[in-house]
Amino acid sequence: MSSAGTSLAKLVEVMAQLRSDQGCPWDREQTHESLKQFLLEESYEVLDAVDAGDDEELCKELGDVLLQVVFHAQIADEESRFNIDDVCRAIVDKLVHRHPHVFGDVEVDNADDVVTNWERIKRAERSGETPASVLDGVPRLLPALLRAQRVQEKASRVGFDWTQILGPLEKVSEEFEELRREWDPPTGSPESRARCADELGDLLFALVNVARFQKLSPEDALRQAVDKFERRFRAMEESLRARGRMLEECSLDEMDQLWERVKGQE
Repeated sequence: MSSAGTSLAKLVEVMAQLRSDQGCPWDREQTHESLKQFLLEESYEVLDAVDAGDDEELCKELGDVLLQVVFHAQIADEESRFNIDDVCRAIVDKLVHRHPHVFGDVEVDNADDVVTNWERIKRAERSGETPASVLDGVPRLLPALLRAQRVQEKASRVGFDWTQILGPLEKVSEEFEELRREWDPPTGSPESRARCADELGDLLFALVNVARFQKLSPEDALRQAVDKFERRFRAMEESLRARGRMLEECSLDEMDQLWERVKGQE
């Protein structure tokens, strides 16, 4: 057995002990439902480590995600539903089956061909089921920007897409104007707010299309924008603290000037 296999077996052994009658009361109480939040949180911490370029932290966070996988598998094993071997076997079988250009005799020219084949094989796997939508397989609980990107990608693979970037850009302008018409003047009524929310959603969806067309991740782009805003905002606070002042004491004009100064220093 490889060292990786030995380490995984040890992790499975430790998890089983934690869940045993002689183990940890907290671990014994957990269910698939109670663990959902931890899997989500650990996944986001992996993304933070990737963005930071911190290999040591990434290694630790990937371990935390692996723990969640083993945790779920252990719970299922106790209920005689499946175990960690079934989990590993299922993903190995899927990878081999969906990569016929590696493990079979299918030829591909580029990564786009790989994705097209992947989706075709997925649909074929469901051939005995009720006819599926091209859009099936996108989790509804994904962050909204990422879900929009995945839905658009699936639609694009069957040809439902713009032929050039001008199309998505014009759609953004169109949706922005529709939002402006609903917002000006805003009445504040529930009906008006509902219409604004609808148009705002259309605008965000159109912006995701622009990002996807340019092979950019809207989720990553927004995360970077939030990080930039936070960095500049904290710099404003620090600048004022050095002078014995706080943001709450400043006028909007003063804050605007300070913001521009911080931007210029980056």
